[in-house]
Amino acid sequence: MDWPHNPDGERGSEGRRKYGHAVLAKKVDEAADFPLAREEYVEQYGDHPVRLDDDRVVSVADIFEHVDTDEFEDFVAFHRAVGRAMREHGHWSYEGADQFADGEA
Repeated sequence: MDWPHNPDGERGSEGRRKYGHAVLAKKVDEAADFPLAREEYVEQYGDHPVRLDDDRVVSVADIFEHVDTDEFEDFVAFHRAVGRAMREHGHWSYEGADQFADGEA
């Protein structure tokens, strides 16, 4: 796919330092953008790339196809709805702390 900018550049995943949900969250201003309509977000950023992991890059629209909330009242609501959609539809690559630690404190 031809992206409007490099998914690993400064406008994308900041040189591969930001992935998935972090890329989506950086596109909104917590103080100024809420309430935020799902359609407005997708209209503005839908063709932007989101790196999910080392191998996969999808568009914002691909992720938001599965977000079932029409309007987000605040940043927390945005995070919850987007995170849930990403996990439920294979756009979440984080395996959880139990994959990296033995669980003993």
